[in-house]
Amino acid sequence: MANMHNTALITGASSGIGLELAKLHAEKGGDLVLVARSADKLEQLAEQLRNEHKVQVTVLPADLSEQNAAEHIFNQTQQLGIEVDTLINNAGFGGHGKFAERALHADQAMMQVNMNALVELTHYFTQGMIRRKQGKILNVSSTASFIPGPLQAVYYATKAFVTSFSQAIAQELAEHNITVTALCPGPVATEFASAGNLDGVEVFNNARSARSVAECGYNAMHRGDLLAFNEAGLKFLLNWVIPFLPRKLVLKLSRQSMEKTA
Repeated sequence: MANMHNTALITGASSGIGLELAKLHAEKGGDLVLVARSADKLEQLAEQLRNEHKVQVTVLPADLSEQNAAEHIFNQTQQLGIEVDTLINNAGFGGHGKFAERALHADQAMMQVNMNALVELTHYFTQGMIRRKQGKILNVSSTASFIPGPLQAVYYATKAFVTSFSQAIAQELAEHNITVTALCPGPVATEFASAGNLDGVEVFNNARSARSVAECGYNAMHRGDLLAFNEAGLKFLLNWVIPFLPRKLVLKLSRQSMEKTA
């Protein structure tokens, strides 16, 4: 197992952006460690990638909303002698509704997956990268990280955390030849919308393909970019328009974008 090379560990690899990132890495001849809750889906994908690209693929089913999941994943890679060269923290989910009316445990699970598990996995796997003086980390964030999100208050806040954390550690890790990239896509055509009770939210009508978003993030990671936006219009809006608008107007517009039309 230790003969694996250019190995990427990808969380949330069974569908959406994570699935496409796994395919991209395999297409380029890289080996993989796939993490998600669904063992069946992971095995299916692993088999496909092994056959099509002759790469080594290890499957580690895990539920990142469980407290010790990240440590367990890391320990398994250690036992198997796998060195992770690229860490892709893609797992994450949202949830629609007014904060006070949502189930608290649902938001706690969201915080655990979107922030805690990401921080823990990053902590564990950067140790080896620092020793080897090389590594790449891609954290899948969102354009949601740049503004507060009424009707998705906790989700937007978790992504603000991811974008801030990614940039801070990128500065710290640069001296060890490790790059950190935060991918900040707009709406993406994945199971995310239905899983997060977002069907009927208008912005998802113009969602981009998971493949195009994965390519944007993967290429940015290899360039060592700090932030990656898949839509130039959104990048301009967030950097050059939103910061100059009155805060209350921003919140109102943000909420309107999350109102359901269906």
